[in-house]
Amino acid sequence: MPRERPIVIVGAGLAGPLLALLLARRGMPVTLLERRAAPDGKHSADGRSINLALSARGIRPLERAGVFDDVKPLLMPMRGRRVHPLSAASMLHSYGQRPEEINFAVGRTALNRVLLAAAERAGVILRFEQRCLGLEPDSPALHCMDERSGRHFLLDCETVLAADGAGSAVRASLVAAGASRVRVTPLDHDYKELNLPALGGAHALEPDALHIWPRGGFMLIALPNPDGTFTLTLFLPRTGAPSFAALTGAQALETFFATQFPDLEPYRAELIHSFRHHRQGRLGTVRVRGWHLRGRALLLGDAAHTIVPFHGQGMNAAFEDCAVLDTLIERGGSWPDIYAAFERLRRPSAAAIAHMALENYEEMRAGVQSADFQRRRDLAFALERRFPERFIPRYSMVMFHPELSYREARRRGAIQAAIIGRLDRERGAGGGIDFDLAERLLQARLPALIERDPDAGTG
Repeated sequence: MPRERPIVIVGAGLAGPLLALLLARRGMPVTLLERRAAPDGKHSADGRSINLALSARGIRPLERAGVFDDVKPLLMPMRGRRVHPLSAASMLHSYGQRPEEINFAVGRTALNRVLLAAAERAGVILRFEQRCLGLEPDSPALHCMDERSGRHFLLDCETVLAADGAGSAVRASLVAAGASRVRVTPLDHDYKELNLPALGGAHALEPDALHIWPRGGFMLIALPNPDGTFTLTLFLPRTGAPSFAALTGAQALETFFATQFPDLEPYRAELIHSFRHHRQGRLGTVRVRGWHLRGRALLLGDAAHTIVPFHGQGMNAAFEDCAVLDTLIERGGSWPDIYAAFERLRRPSAAAIAHMALENYEEMRAGVQSADFQRRRDLAFALERRFPERFIPRYSMVMFHPELSYREARRRGAIQAAIIGRLDRERGAGGGIDFDLAERLLQARLPALIERDPDAGTG
């Protein structure tokens, strides 16, 4: 029986258009509601900062929606981290050991446009400059406002899927209804996006890597763009020394960039200019218990589980949400049952990647410089080569193995870290590893890898 009322998706950032496309391909009537102007108008769709990293976990849902071929031209492959110590030559830390184990840099605005165009071609109704104010109490409708006229109106719908980000208006309605509880943990580090121009149309740095300048208490990263530029992001404490609060005068900025990033000296003027003119963004983790309301509404993506960006998994996790929800809808059932199953599957993994993202910040800004880190990373690769049926480095599980849930990656990763620690401590006189001991430990503590982790849903 055809549906008379639309499914309304709130938020046309990245997860919203992808989910709209998936549902439209099922013949469902979908309306996508967005408070911003259309991206081809005078306003950019890129209301936020930080370039994005697309990994295997995010590629699979794009393939499921039949849109990955449209996304491919936007991607810049990155095969590892190029680490820039303060007083040593840079070094490349490959992400994995196999040729296919790479991540891709992609611009948020360009990706948003591709997803919106695909959704519109599939029949999704796009409504821009329409702000969701929340769920209408006790009725299947949204309370909305037209941003241009200020007119309030009700939008009737079958159900609401909230992809409206960390400040979700739909989530606020769930909290007000007693269906959700929210805990926000701000990070005491903020960020600013900086620009590194192209040199004669070419990249000033190696374009096949994510560049990191780890400085212990803070860091700078750079992701390549197809036009030869790099998007840099400075992550720095809000207060203290050094901090954003301390970098207020011209001399302080000059000294900071000259002493901390001497290899970027030719671009210092451009970096300082963008530092002065770009906004300072906040970071934090939003944990939500209660993602749905009696079949009327469901939270996903950042609305359900905002994380810090240091594992490059915010977008990928949101895309995975879309694929899992699409699979549950395909299997059939009522909206309340589907939504309850979605939260049951996804909330443990959301908690796991939130934890791992915070851990990865410490690794990126400090750990990657240590000899211990490199030695144990090399040992992890050696174990993967010798025992591939049981051992995959945790980073690789997160980025390149969507058949394993985030929760399983964290669980196995903790066991593996303990094994690596013991093998590292018990190296032979010449630094050799006792691989017989390694095999016994792995067999005793880690089950063989299964083809599909039930907690991963569709990946």
